[in-house]
Amino acid sequence: MKTLKQIEAIDCACEEMYKELVVEKYEGKTLNDPKRSPKGSPGKFHVYVKNDKGNVIKVNFGDPNSEIKRDDPARRKAFRARHNCADKKDKTKAGYWSCYQWRAGAKVDN
Repeated sequence: MKTLKQIEAIDCACEEMYKELVVEKYEGKTLNDPKRSPKGSPGKFHVYVKNDKGNVIKVNFGDPNSEIKRDDPARRKAFRARHNCADKKDKTKAGYWSCYQWRAGAKVDN
């Protein structure tokens, strides 16, 4: 079992990974800023990002029927290990944004 100090080190590495993420506006849409999706949407959250071609796309992610319990350090560590979050680099994929939401102190906009 990991100690609290080891879990804090993982959280620090996670924050460093997302440090370069910049929120910007594009034609009335806020890019790189996750929002909660309305009921009936395919995911719990969505975010608008630019893909490699420069097109703005919507990425849906998260299970609408499950609760995020990222405030518990042990659960956060387990999620990040299970989903291999250290290797998620592509902002156009749902896995990247799920890992982004599971960092310590993440906010969830309504």
